[in-house]
Amino acid sequence: MPRAILHRLLSTLCALALCLPMASAGARVLSAKIARVSTPVATLQGVEVRLDWPARAAGGELQLRASRVEAPDLGYRFRDLRWRCPLSRDAQGGWRCDGVLQAPGAAPMRLSLSLATASTDAALSRGPARFALHRSAATPDDTELVLTRVPLAWAQALASQAWAAGQFKRGTLDGRLTVRVPAKGPLRVDGRLALADGALETPDASIAADKLDGVFRIDYRKPGKATLLSVDGELRGGELLFGSTYIALADAAGRQPPARLRIDALQRPGEGWRLPAFEWHDGGVLQASGSAALTREATLDRLDLDLRSDDLAPLGERYLSGTLGVAGLAGLRMRGALEAKLAIAGGSLSRVDARLHEVSLEEANKRFAFEGLDGDLRYSDGAAVDSALRWRSAALDRVALGAATLPWRSAGGELRARETVAIPVLDGSMRIDGLTLRPPAAGHGMQLQFGLELDGLDIGKLSTSLGGPAFRGTLSGRIPLARYAEERIDFDGGLSMQAFGGTIAVSALSMERPFGVAPTLSADLGLQGLDLLSITEVFDFGSISGRLEGRVDNLRLVDWTPTAFDAELHTVARRGVRQRLSQRAVQNISSVGDASIVTSLQGRLIGLFDDFGYRRIGLSCRLENEICLMGGLHSAGAGFTIVEGAGIPRLNVVGFNRRVDWPTLVERVAAVGKGEVKPVFE
Repeated sequence: MPRAILHRLLSTLCALALCLPMASAGARVLSAKIARVSTPVATLQGVEVRLDWPARAAGGELQLRASRVEAPDLGYRFRDLRWRCPLSRDAQGGWRCDGVLQAPGAAPMRLSLSLATASTDAALSRGPARFALHRSAATPDDTELVLTRVPLAWAQALASQAWAAGQFKRGTLDGRLTVRVPAKGPLRVDGRLALADGALETPDASIAADKLDGVFRIDYRKPGKATLLSVDGELRGGELLFGSTYIALADAAGRQPPARLRIDALQRPGEGWRLPAFEWHDGGVLQASGSAALTREATLDRLDLDLRSDDLAPLGERYLSGTLGVAGLAGLRMRGALEAKLAIAGGSLSRVDARLHEVSLEEANKRFAFEGLDGDLRYSDGAAVDSALRWRSAALDRVALGAATLPWRSAGGELRARETVAIPVLDGSMRIDGLTLRPPAAGHGMQLQFGLELDGLDIGKLSTSLGGPAFRGTLSGRIPLARYAEERIDFDGGLSMQAFGGTIAVSALSMERPFGVAPTLSADLGLQGLDLLSITEVFDFGSISGRLEGRVDNLRLVDWTPTAFDAELHTVARRGVRQRLSQRAVQNISSVGDASIVTSLQGRLIGLFDDFGYRRIGLSCRLENEICLMGGLHSAGAGFTIVEGAGIPRLNVVGFNRRVDWPTLVERVAAVGKGEVKPVFE
């Protein structure tokens, strides 16, 4: 076998080795009884060649073995590669050989080789996957590669040179590449590839992709010890996950326009990747461009980003569902448009300059909504910048808020309201002072603090907005300082409210996950001088006149449902205040408290009276594990007194069941409120 033919054969096998990841496909590159063979892109060691060509035979059998094949620039390393094929001449004086290529622990592949006088062609295949190579004497520095349904895993070693953590799981490649290895100059791989049904992930699953379809122009170079990569193309479908950021792209059927992508990347030894420029165009939904730098650990170090969305409606579902889900805002509906510029330095947010145009936000469970959000929002971790954000209308838990403006000043990494913010609400006003917001930074979540004053809120409108009865009166109060951090709000100084002609003092008030899943509220309440008539008259409960005081300690609400508290309520005598309760009120107290009526007169005479005087009313409940341990004014044998009568007829209401199922008690109260419990006197 001529030495020139052998050299071409070895060079061809080297080209196949460096361009095709046979480690996963099961192939190795071989040559003949040579300690070492070097080419511009690969080195073969321990090469053995055996050619059996019987005398006067038209062909022979070629056996090649290489103990080691390495292409360090492309990341490929193979061991104990073997190929056996029948070798013959063609009609033009060239050579042909077609046989099985094998390597330990891998499925066999078929390698077909044709060595013509001025060209070399080879094809490596397994099933429907085919990887073809062409080299011409006219362009000795170039190797043309044609991929047909090639598994994405065959490119693992090459991709690992640029991204060591990325692991291909599924997908196929079609396209054409040129590998250029000039005698003096860097290695270069460029061409066009089409990806179908691609899937990848990192070992920690922080980055993942699935069902990727797209077409890309690739330009990969190795000048010196640096690595340059340019990708320009479009993604036609798939899903991407970056930490908590989940992106759902247009599908392959083309029901939405594909997203165009361009990335220029550079990596030097010992450094992370730098992206001098990148662009992303997803129609009017999202357009982004900028530059970035990653650390050696592939975390974000620096980012300069320009964003624009002409239609926010699909943005949440396609780009923000993961982030919103973590924040407890899954299903947030958005409309409007925005432009924004932001910068990250040292892994922390450095600057934001956003402009909103008629933006509307509505939380899926109607916990909040904003209409007509407009204006600008600027943030700076350095010198002061001013901005103003306003809305036309808003709602918190279905409580309507009027138009308002938030005048911001940002400096040193925080946003601070330049003045007290007044918001019309329920025929009164809500004033927020000292409003300060610090975005997430240095491993800490968002921090917020403010003072709150309520003045003249219509209690009836507040109650009906929340699905309750139409009480009368107004609500006023003040929270000196509230702090939000690590998904928890703590209220310093508590809240003092004037309502129902008395005072409700709220202390030890805190909330966990106020904007997340299953928000939890904890508080202690103190009641003083509340007008019972203004509370009971709006229910179909019956009227009770008098003044109510008491406490509710260790109150805990989970998703706004009581799960624990220790409550004690009682009436207090006040000069000039009548203490009377109606027949319906007596019956309903008995029903709710699982109590009995005890009177000094015969029971059949009670029906002759419209109402009754009382000396005291008292009821307590300690809720634990859905059981309410009930009590009253004092014990009366096996029971406890709820109503202590006065006058004629003297009527007492005594409860006997101290352990009441809480859901059952709630059902009773709801039935009373709807008028489903009717008084019956005999």
